[in-house]
Amino acid sequence: MKKRNFIAVAACALALSSCSGFLDQKPDRIMTEDQVYGDVNLTKSVLANFYERISLGQHVGDTDGFALLDEAITYDTKDDQEVDRNWWRTYDYTLIRNINQFLKGLRESTALSEVDKTPMEGEARFIRAWVYFCTCRTLGGMPIVGDEVYDYTSGMDITTLQVPRATESEMYDYIIEECKAIAEMLPTEPSKNGARATKWAAKMLEARAAVYAGSIARYNTVADYPLLNPETGVVGISSEKATDYYKKALAAAEEVINSGKYSLMRVADDATPQEKADNFFKAVCEKNGNTEVIWSRDYIYPGQTHGYTKSVQPHDGAEDGGNSRLSALLNLVEAFEPIATDTPGEGAKFDVGTKDDPKFYTNPEDLFEGRDPRLAGTILYPGSSFRDKTVVLQTGQWIKNADGQWEQKLGQSLGEKDDQGRYVTALNGPMVRNDQRECNRTGFYIRKYLDKTTSAGTDRGSEMWNVYFRLSEAYLIAAEAAYELNGGSDATALKYINAVRSRAGVKELASVNHQQIMHENQVEFAFEGHRWWDLKRWRQADKIWTGSEMDITATRRGLWPFLVVSDDDKNGKWVFFEENMNRYYRNPLKCLPKHYYAELDNGWLNNNPKLVKNPYQ
Repeated sequence: MKKRNFIAVAACALALSSCSGFLDQKPDRIMTEDQVYGDVNLTKSVLANFYERISLGQHVGDTDGFALLDEAITYDTKDDQEVDRNWWRTYDYTLIRNINQFLKGLRESTALSEVDKTPMEGEARFIRAWVYFCTCRTLGGMPIVGDEVYDYTSGMDITTLQVPRATESEMYDYIIEECKAIAEMLPTEPSKNGARATKWAAKMLEARAAVYAGSIARYNTVADYPLLNPETGVVGISSEKATDYYKKALAAAEEVINSGKYSLMRVADDATPQEKADNFFKAVCEKNGNTEVIWSRDYIYPGQTHGYTKSVQPHDGAEDGGNSRLSALLNLVEAFEPIATDTPGEGAKFDVGTKDDPKFYTNPEDLFEGRDPRLAGTILYPGSSFRDKTVVLQTGQWIKNADGQWEQKLGQSLGEKDDQGRYVTALNGPMVRNDQRECNRTGFYIRKYLDKTTSAGTDRGSEMWNVYFRLSEAYLIAAEAAYELNGGSDATALKYINAVRSRAGVKELASVNHQQIMHENQVEFAFEGHRWWDLKRWRQADKIWTGSEMDITATRRGLWPFLVVSDDDKNGKWVFFEENMNRYYRNPLKCLPKHYYAELDNGWLNNNPKLVKNPYQ
């Protein structure tokens, strides 16, 4: 093997299998290929570097990324007219090249045993497949370079280095086939904290890629999206391919479900709603004893932490400044259905009355009782608790004026009290003034991914993981694929979607439709990086985010709580008023067909003339 400087590696690499803290390793010297591939720990150190570079899409390391859709807003003001087609765009052929260099060196190594080399090759190829997947979901078909390592030498024909775009279906096919191959190279036992790729992570990526491709083939119709059809050669998938993709998605998802390596975390059927809510939170957010998370980006102190909890924690119990960055939207909160309902699988508005005739509640949390327990596992609503402290959310007081008419009284600052010591506006807010920072806007905080560990809300950072794949996704992919193949009465589809709903604590479905599948994904995976991609693959984003103030799915909405102050029996009760958040986010969400695929930068096009632009570019 030719000796040359290859990559910066850690001088004292930990074995990746020792703990999920392998990402703590920091490169501190340049080594030759012979040195790297002559020591298994140094080789693993290079692999660890790849894992560090794949936080692609919405993730806990980018707090503001959670406020781009219809799940949350920040306390800032925004004037965006439309969604950004380049959100989370991925075009990392540098990483793909580095992985291909790694694979070449690994395969040529005579110092490492096949027992060591095989799973490391599987991991590297899995990471590469993940990068291709993240590229395809944003840009459509892009160049597939396989294992090739392209090197330029002076005087060579540069066109030999220029690779044209693949079709979108070719790219998904490549990802699916890669996952099938590498699944046999990877460990079958779950990795600690889901930090490393396993056979089941590969099968999950295979299932997700297949169901994405199937959705595009089925819902990206030429009639609705004439400029996004397969005739472009780079975006869109022929409708005839939908069935095959759904079959592949179902098969891969069922392999994971039937592996016996993971299980949905449950409590007893007669557990309280709060116990079910806490169980759901643990299924997503707690590492110890977790049986559901298949692959994650793990964080370990010191060296690998993030500031999500510091930014998102409620103001009145914050461990540090810079808090209350995110407020969850009523759009999402309403999606969590009532437990007692005649329309299971469908969200519902809250019974708050009107400003002329509001409904009075004894306690603020009473309004949210009887909802899907996943609501309390995902959201901190008025009266919830965090770190054993009640989360007080109060916009103002609802008082009777001298004429006996009800009116709002608003605080001029957070934590302002009246002469009786009652909050006018709580320390958390919501605060109406749009120049106030570090306060809630909507009446809701986010619970999911919030770390209650002491000091997690400081500059020390949080060790909360970011989940990529959970077992419940395998169930919902299987349910969706079975539905698309066999219809709404299909026993397989109902078995899988009802397993997730039963664990959550809501009614099982007697039949299933596409709207219910979309609903289940929305509430199960809120803030887990699914929403944008789901609405894109189903071609729903342009239908629900119309840019119209008349569409409640496009307007960002909050629900403001008010303490009643009066001389009658209403005193001390609570009322709620729905508010359009357009005083902060000026315009409704607006998505157009052009937003389904990102743009190709001019620099990419100039460097590779064989690339073609995406539609609407």
